[in-house]
Amino acid sequence: MVSLMKIDLHSHTNVSDGINSPSELVGLAKTEAISVLAITDHDTVEGWQALAALKAPVGAGALTIVPGAEISCRTANGMSVHMLGYLFDPLDDELNQAMSLTRDDRIPRMKKIIGLLNEAGIEISFADVAKHSESAQTVGRPHLADALMERGVVSSRDEAFKKYLHNDSPFYVGHFAPTPEEAISAIKRAGGVSILAHGLAGSRGAIYSTDEIAALLAYGLDGLEVNHRDHDDDARNTLREMARAFDVFATGSSDYHGAIGSQRLGMEQTAPDVWEGILAQGKGCEVFTV
Repeated sequence: MVSLMKIDLHSHTNVSDGINSPSELVGLAKTEAISVLAITDHDTVEGWQALAALKAPVGAGALTIVPGAEISCRTANGMSVHMLGYLFDPLDDELNQAMSLTRDDRIPRMKKIIGLLNEAGIEISFADVAKHSESAQTVGRPHLADALMERGVVSSRDEAFKKYLHNDSPFYVGHFAPTPEEAISAIKRAGGVSILAHGLAGSRGAIYSTDEIAALLAYGLDGLEVNHRDHDDDARNTLREMARAFDVFATGSSDYHGAIGSQRLGMEQTAPDVWEGILAQGKGCEVFTV
C-alpha cells in the first residue's frame, strides 16, 4: 500500500533567510497537503517556537511540526558545511551558545562582503541588506541577494549566488561556526538527530569528498540528505549508497526558502519509515501539531 504521507524535513521561514513567516509557511504546507514539516531555520529555533500559539490537537488536516535548525559549520580548511539537527533540546546550553556565536558573527561578515563588492564597483550598503532581514534572527547571503536584486544588479537570487555570492567567489567571507564534528556532537548530546544537508551540491561551491563524508558517518553522523534540488542523479545515487552502507537515514527535503525559481514546498520528500526512525531516535524535544 502506498503511503499518502508527504514529509518534508528542511524548510526556512523569515526568521532566517526564508520569505514566508512561520504562520504563512504552515498555511502553505497545508495547501500542499504536507503531513510532516521540519522548520530548520539557520542557527535559530525561533521560527518553529513562534508556532506555539497555533498548537492544535491531532486530527484531520493537522500538520506535524518537527523542531529543528540548520547549523552553520566550517571545516578545518574553511569550507562551509550545513548540518541539520532535529528534535534536540532547544534549551541546551552548548548548542545554543554555538548558534548564538554564529549569528553574532554574521553582521561583521556581511559588512566585509559588502566592502568587497563596493571595491569592485558594485553599489550596495548594509542598510540595503537590513531592509530585507528585518524579521530575521540571522542575516545571510540570501538577504544580500535580495538587496542586489532591488538595486538592479541581478535579476534573481540564483543569479546573485552564481555571480557574486557562491562559496568560491572572491567576495566570499567566512564567519565563526563550529566544525561539523562539533555540531554532530552537540546535536547528539542535546538528544537530537544529525543529518548532513545537501552534502554533494556542487553548485554551491566547494563540497566534501565521499571519503570526508564517510569520516563524518564513522564519527557518528546520523544521516544524509539525499534527495535535494541541488543534487543530480549521480550525487543522489552516491549518497544513497553511502547511507545504505553505513546504515543511516537517507532523507529527502525541499530546502524551501519561498517561491523562488523552481522551489516548491514538498518537491523532495522523506520516506515515512525513515521519518519514523528519526522520530524514534530524537529525544531532546517532541513534535507538535498545528
